[in-house]
Amino acid sequence: MHFSIPITRASIALLLAIFLFACSDSSDNKPDQTMRSISNPLVTLPPETGAISLLAQNFDLGEVGYEQFEFFLEGTATAFSNTGELGRDGFWAVEPAQQADYRTRIVVYRPIDSSAFNGNVLVEWLNVTAGFETPPSWGTGQLEMRRGGSVWVGVSAQLTGIEGSDRGLPLPLYLKAVDPDRYGSLNHPGDSFSYDMFSQVAQALRNPDGIAPLAGLDVEHLIAYGESQSAGRLVTYINAVHPLYRPYDGYMVHSRGDGASALAQEPLVEIATPSGAWIRTDINVPVLSFETETDVVLLEFQKARQPDTDMIRAWEVAATAHGDLYTFVTGRDDTKGDPVFASVVEETSVLGFISCDRPLNNGPQHYVFNRGVRALNDWVNDGTLPPKSPQLILNDDGTDYLYDDLGNALGGIRTPYSDAPSAVLLGDANSGNGFCFLFGSTSLFSAEQMASLYVDKAGFVQAVTEATEAALAADFLLREDADAIIEWAPRQWDLQVP
Repeated sequence: MHFSIPITRASIALLLAIFLFACSDSSDNKPDQTMRSISNPLVTLPPETGAISLLAQNFDLGEVGYEQFEFFLEGTATAFSNTGELGRDGFWAVEPAQQADYRTRIVVYRPIDSSAFNGNVLVEWLNVTAGFETPPSWGTGQLEMRRGGSVWVGVSAQLTGIEGSDRGLPLPLYLKAVDPDRYGSLNHPGDSFSYDMFSQVAQALRNPDGIAPLAGLDVEHLIAYGESQSAGRLVTYINAVHPLYRPYDGYMVHSRGDGASALAQEPLVEIATPSGAWIRTDINVPVLSFETETDVVLLEFQKARQPDTDMIRAWEVAATAHGDLYTFVTGRDDTKGDPVFASVVEETSVLGFISCDRPLNNGPQHYVFNRGVRALNDWVNDGTLPPKSPQLILNDDGTDYLYDDLGNALGGIRTPYSDAPSAVLLGDANSGNGFCFLFGSTSLFSAEQMASLYVDKAGFVQAVTEATEAALAADFLLREDADAIIEWAPRQWDLQVP
């Protein structure tokens, strides 16, 4: 890769930053680049009892041209130990260590019409923070994943999703509690083995032993997704495991904070990773980090900020939160991108499971994430680079953002939700039960505020249209989503100005 950098103060600072990371102790411990083979798990069907358990969407997939399947994977997985320092530069040298038998499951959503398949399989490391499995990247981007014709695969990579945990929500929704007859035979040896299990899923999708989960579809690329704690696991996977096997052709690191997950943990001896770790700069496949306001300040992604390269991009999106209303509530009904999903409303509950003191963020994350899904597909497919994102603007000590006169954060990827707003949309810490601190907030403008900003409905629609077209021109929205936002604008006015 050859490129030139104009000699400016900014470029000198960038080169110094890269030099300092290159000189860290751990960069001398790059792993052996000899490719290792991935064990091939046996793929079988689950017992003929019960039904697939995954809280993913409310609609019937068949009505949108998709079908769902579940498969069990079993084999022997490997944990890893480090052979050098795990430094902030992400150049982590590891080697295979202990082994253990496992049996887990994957859930596959694939187009009914095989000719609609675009060749990309999006493999999501299911999130288990709640004490059971959820697919937040699917929840945020499922519309574009389906519009594009991708296959989606959800992976039960971690122990909690199968056996439960006392640190999540007090709901018995882990697999063995939901359906012990269907899932009772699953066996997870612990999260130290999750990385190799995730690699073996890739092997089973490309070269299945037993049943073929993709039923003969011509797979061109596997792209890994992970949100929140799953994003942290992907950071460790990218830095430590990917160089040994290279099983995935790209990565969506969705809403990571400053950290990366432990390389090993109980019942094995813990191998911790450093705070503020970079994605290793010699990565040979695209990595897109997608960050909300909550992630950059509250979860301290700012400590892991690094310069963009031809293989690494980070998007920081204004007016968004780590978890929002679309991902966990309204988007579960979004079958075709109806303009109603562009609405900004005040809602304090997540499906009755969680109640927050203030309305959850209802910002534009899903629309920009849709663009990210397509951008990553294009990047992996033909090398088309995504646009570079402006960074959200922080105060001097990095403890908060700088805000405009209306109370919305400055900087980052701009959309009509930040530049022609009908509300204050923040990624700040909400309060209440469960995980409310991750859900940001929405505060609708009064009728008087709307009138003072835009005069009348026509003025508001014009402002939204101009801001939407600007975001489209900057390449952070898709045309079909931009049209939905513009179409909804007059109805948003009517909601707020009787």
